[in-house]
Amino acid sequence: MLRMENVTKTYKGGKKAVDEFSLHIKKGEFICIIGPSGCGKTTTMKMINRLIEPSSGEIFVNDENLLKQDAVKLRRKIGYVIQQIGLFPHMTIGDNISLVPRLLKWESNKKAKRAEELLELVDMPKEFLDRYPHELSGGQQQRIGVLRALAANPPLILMDEPFGALDPITRDALQEEFKRLQRSLDKTIVFVTHDMDEAIKLADRIVIMKDGKIVQVDSPEEILRNPANQFVEDFIGKERLLQGRPNVQTIGQVMNKKPISVNRDQSVAAALRIMKENRVDSLLVTDDSNRLKGYIDLEVIDHNRGLDSIETIIKPALNKVEETSLLRDTIQRLLKRGVSYAPVVNDQGILVGIVTRANLVDMVYDSIWGDEEESSPEQVEV
Repeated sequence: MLRMENVTKTYKGGKKAVDEFSLHIKKGEFICIIGPSGCGKTTTMKMINRLIEPSSGEIFVNDENLLKQDAVKLRRKIGYVIQQIGLFPHMTIGDNISLVPRLLKWESNKKAKRAEELLELVDMPKEFLDRYPHELSGGQQQRIGVLRALAANPPLILMDEPFGALDPITRDALQEEFKRLQRSLDKTIVFVTHDMDEAIKLADRIVIMKDGKIVQVDSPEEILRNPANQFVEDFIGKERLLQGRPNVQTIGQVMNKKPISVNRDQSVAAALRIMKENRVDSLLVTDDSNRLKGYIDLEVIDHNRGLDSIETIIKPALNKVEETSLLRDTIQRLLKRGVSYAPVVNDQGILVGIVTRANLVDMVYDSIWGDEEESSPEQVEV
């Protein structure tokens, strides 16, 4: 889909910001480019849409040479998301999303329909179309920045540290959301980041750069297992979890497949009875199709004993994860936030399992001390 052949950028004085960069990217692939400051990662990405012109080399998208195309028209065919978001404050959200379709002279009804479709993709109400950027939170604004890049349905999207300025919780949620979007829309993504955890979480392949050159290109799992050299090993960091458990990679492999749940139409009394029978202090709540709707706990039930239905007291399940989520990401999220469990859903939002903090702590212990305990059993005697 995207081919970069011996692409080089040389500045005055002969300094090479990017040196003989070659990479082939498949359709629908998510590529993260990472490296220390000044390694050439942002320069590499900007040469793809010719915000920076290469000094030499060739770049192809679907076998079309980008360097022979009109640069302005080219940029309208490639989505672009930056950390600063870049929404126009005097334009409504609808106008911001429809910016590129307007430049491409789409009809008004087609632009409006596309904007509504995109908002629905990220569970934002269509009423937001008439709001202005200052009326939205930072996370909501960043979602709009992503939607604007998707508006004209480009085959290729470039992203330059798009989540870097957000708080950790919002960033986590947007990473999950964008990865889901990328899988469902089958877009090809080139994503620049300085955060190794982000690259490991999002990428199909990671490109590690140093001094303008590619040092290693591989899947996150392969890079964690077999760093190319000492630089890569140091850059990854020895504290990364689960390097010793390469065969256990996703939540679906360790989750409990029989979560205790209740239908949202059940009464408070019925929910309390299920809690008592299973000796738990909270229940996951699903609809008739077993889609996760949230959860209820003893505290909220205690204040609403007289209700016929639990539907009005359901709390959102903010810590839900998909069964394809990487295990290392979920470990970091649950342990950092101090939550006791996470419901697991499939790509359609159907409840398929639950993973507990205790499960994940066991995995961490196994990954860090498992080999030592096996080789020195006397050390664990009490």
